[in-house]
Amino acid sequence: MTVMILGLVIFLGVHSVRIVADDWRRERIAQWGGGRWKALVSLVSLIGLGLAIWGFGQMRLDPQVVWTPPLAMRHLVALLMIPAFILLVAAYVPRNHLKVKLGHPMILGVKVWALAHLLANGRLGDIVFFGAFLLWAVLDFRAARRRPMPAPVRPVMTATVTSLVIGVVAYAVFAFWLHGLLIGVPVMPT
Repeated sequence: MTVMILGLVIFLGVHSVRIVADDWRRERIAQWGGGRWKALVSLVSLIGLGLAIWGFGQMRLDPQVVWTPPLAMRHLVALLMIPAFILLVAAYVPRNHLKVKLGHPMILGVKVWALAHLLANGRLGDIVFFGAFLLWAVLDFRAARRRPMPAPVRPVMTATVTSLVIGVVAYAVFAFWLHGLLIGVPVMPT
């Protein structure tokens, strides 16, 4: 679990600079330029995410069960992941109603994803992994809401429909194919 925690500290740490040291972050961007800053953040993020995922996989080899969630929680997770995917997509589709209204749909999508997975997984490593993401998302959303909002834009229904359709399709592809392939756990075991 140590490797997973180290990866989480690196990954979530680099994504928390804006929460704890936004002025320092702006100074670095001004000093180094946006491209160099993004490249460094991306590199450190990839290292942290890789360690967290590898450590998570290692933790699954010798799990410590804290609680056994009811089977129904799997169905709830499957349901909650639909809005999580829609929110994730909405973060990247300009002028959709979700992004305009919520301001930070990706962070909200991470909250939903982490909470959903906490409900259905009772191993210690799962609780640490998803709990860390949930805590980060709560703190990041709070910090993001304190920053000045960009100038309001008028949402467009086609952008909203695009977010919904792509989000649902991405969910279906991930739930019915990629989750089992990449994570090694089918969404709904038979």
